[in-house]
Amino acid sequence: MEESERQEHPRPPAHKILVVDDEVGIRKGCDRVLRSEGHEVLLAERGSEGIEILKAHPEIDLVLVDLRMPGMSGFEFLDEARPLAPETVFAVITAYATIESAVEATKRGAYDFIAKPFTPDDLLRLVNRALERVTLIRERNRLEAERRQRLLELAAEKGRLRTIVDCMADGVLVCNAEEKVVLYNPAALNMLDFAPVAEEPLPARDLPCEEFVSLLEEASREKKHLSAEIKLGPGPAERWVLANVAPVLDPASGSFLGTVSVLRDVTELKRVEHLKAQFVNMVAHELRAPLAAVDSYLAAMEEGYVREPAKQQEVLNRSRQRIRALLDLVADLLDVSRMETGTVRREIVALDLVAVLKEVADLMTPTAETFGVTLDLSAEGELPPVAADREEMVRLFTNLVSNAVKYNRKGGLVRVTAGLEGPYLRVEVRDTGVGISKEGLERLFSEFFREKREETRQVTGTGLGLSIVKRIVDFYQGRIDVQSELGKGSTFTVRLPVSS
Repeated sequence: MEESERQEHPRPPAHKILVVDDEVGIRKGCDRVLRSEGHEVLLAERGSEGIEILKAHPEIDLVLVDLRMPGMSGFEFLDEARPLAPETVFAVITAYATIESAVEATKRGAYDFIAKPFTPDDLLRLVNRALERVTLIRERNRLEAERRQRLLELAAEKGRLRTIVDCMADGVLVCNAEEKVVLYNPAALNMLDFAPVAEEPLPARDLPCEEFVSLLEEASREKKHLSAEIKLGPGPAERWVLANVAPVLDPASGSFLGTVSVLRDVTELKRVEHLKAQFVNMVAHELRAPLAAVDSYLAAMEEGYVREPAKQQEVLNRSRQRIRALLDLVADLLDVSRMETGTVRREIVALDLVAVLKEVADLMTPTAETFGVTLDLSAEGELPPVAADREEMVRLFTNLVSNAVKYNRKGGLVRVTAGLEGPYLRVEVRDTGVGISKEGLERLFSEFFREKREETRQVTGTGLGLSIVKRIVDFYQGRIDVQSELGKGSTFTVRLPVSS
């Protein structure tokens, strides 16, 4: 090949080329020309032989195939070969170049064709065009593979972010510039209590919390960060949420894209604040009043106003009662503190609960007689033990029986019954007392709660007893239920798992 020809056909990078032709002269000529250009050449005399070579070498870049060959035609070869090597380019060699054959070859996947006879230059021009096509196909496939990989990575990253957002305890809610909800997590769904919408984004104005909607609209309008405590839900389901709403701006243009809201449940914090306020009030009354009474008793004795021994003994007894009430209050506070911090010491044994109830009944009988109340205890046959700490069970049922006595009427009845109910040992404490209001039932086990009515005004207590009862029952994975009717009495039912 002359120098001018080499300049006209610059040598491309070496490729692997298959020549399928039944004419030995064509095969040898193509082999010589293509090898002189640095290509690796494979030769096949028949179509079936070419198919086997292609199966063994799917990395072949270019196939030159004759249309008319014995056994398998070039068209049949194309039909079978193309699925084997989707990135390979096919060109047709033919001595019968017609428009019809060219169209048919193209339909079957041929990229180009060359008519016999042809010169080395004709062959190289065809090969170079075809190899450029190979390069384009492979670059396209590489870019497509990269695109698919990036889409997979983006999907995985989106999935990871979604998982993180969904696992957050705080609620997350994102609105677009049109104030429509485009993203939220289960915590936000639960806090705001709205139905998820799968098809169209939910307009923020349709969220069930008007106060939060107003906060969103103001943040969107003013383009500034806003924060507020929001009350959600009525009655016992009431919750408090600290809502932080921030505008989202485009880093490049500064245009408004929407808002992102983070909702933190602060119900427990509000409850603690309320308990602190209750505690201060309780300290002011429950501690100050008995201390002031004891102080006045002692002052009266010191100044000689109480001289008779009987009167002095009465003053001492009253002082002792007040001090015992203070000690009970301190004990209750310490119990609550130990339960909250998990530092209660328990000796768990297989406990005969009926024996514990008898002990409580013996302990409370003098008090019941003082109040003019009859205390009755019964058990339904032999009952299995429960795994519990004895002192804690005494504390639990003493609280319940004590309340049943104190909130009863003169001539009233407190009936304690024990029986088996499935896997639980059931204890009912039923009284014929003043009963509990519906509002009182909702808050009955809250710390420091005491229902204040005309009938209960004279009853003393800290408001911690039933809170302690509930904590004890919960620790043993039991249940406590209350039924009450004003003026007719109450029934407290405790269910504790029997010992296995």
